Amino acid sequence: MKAKVKKWSYRVIISLLVLVSLALIFNRQIKNWLISSYNPVVTEKTIATSKNKNASFDFSKVKSLDWETVAKARAKSNQINVIGEVAYPDVKMNLPIAAGVDNTTLALAAGTLKANQKMGEGNYAIAGHHMVNNNILFSPLYWEARVGQKVYLTDLKNVYEYTVNERKFIPATDVSVINDVPNKKMLTMITCDATGAKRLMIRAKYDKKMSNNKAPHNVQKMLASKFNR
Repeated sequence: MKAKVKKWSYRVIISLLVLVSLALIFNRQIKNWLISSYNPVVTEKTIATSKNKNASFDFSKVKSLDWETVAKARAKSNQINVIGEVAYPDVKMNLPIAAGVDNTTLALAAGTLKANQKMGEGNYAIAGHHMVNNNILFSPLYWEARVGQKVYLTDLKNVYEYTVNERKFIPATDVSVINDVPNKKMLTMITCDATGAKRLMIRAKYDKKMSNNKAPHNVQKMLASKFNR
């Protein structure tokens, strides 16, 4: 009996070691899959509900995006308060926009940097993580965002069009870029640079608001597709 228990324990330990080894080997792939497979159902009703919930805007508590943070975020993804979507056709970026910048939100979506922001008004500021995989979260901004490209936001009632007019790197401590500017309507998107020491800022000027069915066909198609593609 002791020999059987010993043999069984040995097999369990070996199996656990194999699983841990596989997890370490495929750490990046698993993390990328957890993020890219997040596809919440977004409706006018869910957006209205999310807008009434509390959100955190404490930038100092945001951590780098490791495997543990992503896994915890997926386990608590029902706590993410999605309030809209962002579509950036030229860089093939389509993401949910959620209220706040807590670690759970930023692990799976673009987060708003200020409370009570309204699309098409003031300086609508959002942030997202930059990953090694250039197709996930805000990574496409780092590689493909250029002046002159169009970006679209939607609250599912209307689509708001912006044109990129600035792309530059800023100090990580420069939070003034999210402030409203008198008599100007704009979109500000922030992500880390390759080193994490600075931030890449993509800024776009507001063009117009349109009903969903008046948006360009490719934009309608993109907003209707799965996220993170």
